Amino acid sequence: MSALPDLETRLTDDHHDSLRLWLRLLSCSSLIELRIRKAMASRFKTTLPRFDLMAQLERAPDGLQMGELSRRMLVTGGNVTGIADQLERAGLIARNADPNDRRACRLTLTREGRRVFAQMAREHERWVADIFEGLSVRDKRTLNDLLSRLRVTLRKGEA
Repeated sequence: MSALPDLETRLTDDHHDSLRLWLRLLSCSSLIELRIRKAMASRFKTTLPRFDLMAQLERAPDGLQMGELSRRMLVTGGNVTGIADQLERAGLIARNADPNDRRACRLTLTREGRRVFAQMAREHERWVADIFEGLSVRDKRTLNDLLSRLRVTLRKGEA
């Protein structure tokens, strides 16, 4: 069985090194995300967006408004609402009145939500460690340093 074609299969020797690098990063990111999505669905019968929303709430014990969740997750408010509705029905999050804004509510993890998220987070961390186990500690640090420098460069362009 042959490997599925990915973004890099379109490259030729004529392509610029920066294009090659961008496609390599995109390909690796897509493959990692696919592996995590499959593991999350198989192990916890949930989706990566649900895990991501719960992760945001875990970092904010006082809860977050929908708009803040939308900004943090880089998705539309409608996406956050749909995910929040599912998590609320499952008893993993609660909607609470926002003491600072009567028009808004804050989402928080329930006790069960914190328990479930802690279990998912432990597994998620193990999956990520397994994905990168083929790289030495030195290679991981080098790659992290290089990507950090790239992020700084990219952020300068946002200003």
